[in-house]
Amino acid sequence: MKLSSLTRIRLLTLGRSLIALVFLLPLFWMLSAALLPLGRPLSQTFRLLPSAPTLENFARIWDMVPLARFTLHSLVIAGIAVPLTIITGSWAGLAMAQLPRRSQRRWVVISLAVLMVPGIALWSTRFLIYAQLGWINSIWAIIAPAWMGTSPFYVLMFYRAFRRIPNAIYDTGRLDGVSALAMWRHIALPMARPTAIGVALLSFVVYWGDFLSPLLYLSGERWFTLPIALQL
Repeated sequence: MKLSSLTRIRLLTLGRSLIALVFLLPLFWMLSAALLPLGRPLSQTFRLLPSAPTLENFARIWDMVPLARFTLHSLVIAGIAVPLTIITGSWAGLAMAQLPRRSQRRWVVISLAVLMVPGIALWSTRFLIYAQLGWINSIWAIIAPAWMGTSPFYVLMFYRAFRRIPNAIYDTGRLDGVSALAMWRHIALPMARPTAIGVALLSFVVYWGDFLSPLLYLSGERWFTLPIALQL
C-alpha cells in the first residue's frame, strides 16, 4: 500500500520533530535546573519545570560575576577581530588568486598543511611571542590571530570566491590603472560579498566563544570575556 504524498510529508515532519525534541531535551533540563530554588537538589526524574520555580538564580549571577563588563569585553574583541579577519583574509585570498596556477596550488597545499597543525602546538610559541611584544594580559593577545586572517580556512574561502571571478574583470581594472587596493575594494570584495558574510559569521563565533585564549594569555579580570565569566 503506497502512502500519499501528504501522508509522507506528515510522517517526515513528525520524525524530524521527534529528532529535534531529543536534541532539545538537554536544554530543557538546563532551564529546569536553573529555575530550582537555591540549595534544592536536582530532580532524579525528568520534569519540564520544578515544583516551585524561581528566577532568583538569574539575579544572583549579576552579584557573583561582573557579567555585563565581561560581555562588553567579548563584544569589543569580536568587533575588532571580525573586521580584521575579513580584511586580512580577503587580502591573502585575492593575492593567491592572482598568482600563476602552479603557485596557487603550492599555497593551497601549504594552507591545508597549516590547517592540520593542532592548536595546542601553538600555545607555548604564541605565549613567548606575546610576552616579548608585551601583549600578555591585554586585548591584543586575543585578537592577534585576526591580523593573519584568523585561520587558513577563511583565506581559502576567499581564494575560492576570488578565483571564480573572470580574469577579464581583473585585466580591465589593470588597463584602467586601478591599484591593487582599489581593485580589492571596488571589484573583488563586492563580488565576494556572500563569502565575506560567511567568514564574518564564522569568525564571530570563534572570538565570541573563545575560552582558551583568555584563559592562557590573560592573568587578570581587566579583559576577561563572557566564556570566562560563565566558567567562574
